[in-house]
Amino acid sequence: MLGFVAKRIASAIPVLLMVAVIVFLVLRLSPGDPAAMIAGPNATGEQLEQLRDSMGLNEPLLQQLFLWLGEVARGDFGVSLISGKPVTELIGDRFGPTIALSLVTIVIAVTVALPLGVIAAWQQGKWLDRTIMAGSVLGFSVPVFIIGYVMILIFARTLGWFPVQGYKPISSGLWEFASRLVLPSVALSFPYIALIARIVRTNVIEVMGEDYIRTARAKGQTERGVMTEHALRNAAVPIVTIIGVSITMLISGVVVTESVFNIPGLGRLMLEAVLARDYTVIQAVILLFSTIYVFINLTVDLLYGLFDPRIRY
Repeated sequence: MLGFVAKRIASAIPVLLMVAVIVFLVLRLSPGDPAAMIAGPNATGEQLEQLRDSMGLNEPLLQQLFLWLGEVARGDFGVSLISGKPVTELIGDRFGPTIALSLVTIVIAVTVALPLGVIAAWQQGKWLDRTIMAGSVLGFSVPVFIIGYVMILIFARTLGWFPVQGYKPISSGLWEFASRLVLPSVALSFPYIALIARIVRTNVIEVMGEDYIRTARAKGQTERGVMTEHALRNAAVPIVTIIGVSITMLISGVVVTESVFNIPGLGRLMLEAVLARDYTVIQAVILLFSTIYVFINLTVDLLYGLFDPRIRY
């Protein structure tokens, strides 16, 4: 297994290198000038040129690329073109809220979706199955920002159960931390609940028609035992896959959710950097997200062996 992990990590390096080069070139070749954003509309052409020189933007494109790649290889992502702060410091300050939001969201999604999918498969074709599947279509179709605004209106503004926006670290108290994550996490979890529940239902229905399921029933095993010990275990590989895909999809979801709920995470940082044309921050955040994506895929591949003994690395 260690050899497999080493090969996967080694194969990820050229992928991340390609992502870094593409992101760098796309940002540099797209319209917009961070120097103009900093200098303001009243700056003269001479002032803009001086500012570009100081920011290294007038250097040849390939020289800028190789210089940046060399810094990244040393773990240095440079400084923000707008704020002048180290990019690693900016990411470190925003990493906690995003991780908290993502973890709570995926826990809610999996906890709700697994039983819903199993119940829908167990009640296949009946009203409960049709209700769950109709709800999953609705949950996957409605944009997250609309769900977020509706939940703010109902549970924050009307009922006053939770704060409208903001984030508090867990060091501020468990309730202060949890109360500000309930609404954004639930809103963000809707499409993933819908997606995972549909996949669970489909695969459990497929497994329930296998011979070993009929054998287990013939031996007198309870329906709950058949479902938990045989059906779910043998349907686990595609379910784990879709959970991994859902986690990677959270990368795009947190940008919208953090903006709606005013959470100072990486999604907000990314949005602010894009609006300000802050190249160094955008490059670092995308590279970080790409690394997380590769790590999640590797973890999913390793989990396959736990659920299916036939898989060997």
